[in-house]
Amino acid sequence: MAEPVYRRVVIKLSGEYLAGSQSFGIDQPTIDRIADDLIAARHLGTEIAVVVGGGNMVRGVQVSSHGVSRTTGDTMGMLATVMNCLALESAVERKGTPARTLSAFVMPEISELFTRSAAHKYLAEGKIILLGGGTGNPFFTTDTTAVLRAAEIGADAVLKATNVDGVYSADPKKDPSAKRFDRLTHSQAIAGGYKVMDATAFALARETSLPIIVFSIAEPGSIGAILRGTGHGTVVAG
Repeated sequence: MAEPVYRRVVIKLSGEYLAGSQSFGIDQPTIDRIADDLIAARHLGTEIAVVVGGGNMVRGVQVSSHGVSRTTGDTMGMLATVMNCLALESAVERKGTPARTLSAFVMPEISELFTRSAAHKYLAEGKIILLGGGTGNPFFTTDTTAVLRAAEIGADAVLKATNVDGVYSADPKKDPSAKRFDRLTHSQAIAGGYKVMDATAFALARETSLPIIVFSIAEPGSIGAILRGTGHGTVVAG
């Protein structure tokens, strides 16, 4: 078996993906399949941290359009990410692999507060850690959270799991002529305005010299393939 390319990674999962074919909530078969992929990836020897979005429950921008303040809406969204982390933690542990949820918020009855030392400790123990609560501040996406946490814990890369196999010049589902990129610099990704990740996340990755690998999580085993260097995706680096 090939050695993993990365020692430690942060994987960014969208909340919408956890809903499966539903428009809302958590699809258990999808959660179980992702848990299997995370466990297999951990068995390769890479330390795994996961940042999960909350869009399957609440999106702050959408809530704020219905009279709720943007700050409150974003806080609701951040709490939704903790729910997703707990669901994924449960699925991973049910399959026999230790996991731990760390949150940006103080909620001792539910999850431990994220600190660098706690993250380092649990990763060294072989646990998969689930990072909820976003950055703990409104107006920041979970994409930015993933890059921030990766920089904080000294990860080698951010793996952005999507429903397409990389970064395209346009939405490939709407534009058959869209060009797929094998590699981009952070500056090119920002200048191109590619919607796969927000500009703040790309800018922070550039500042901290963190590579981002954008790949499709639709195929079982895709995380492991990226970790072994055999996967299909777009590398954003340099």
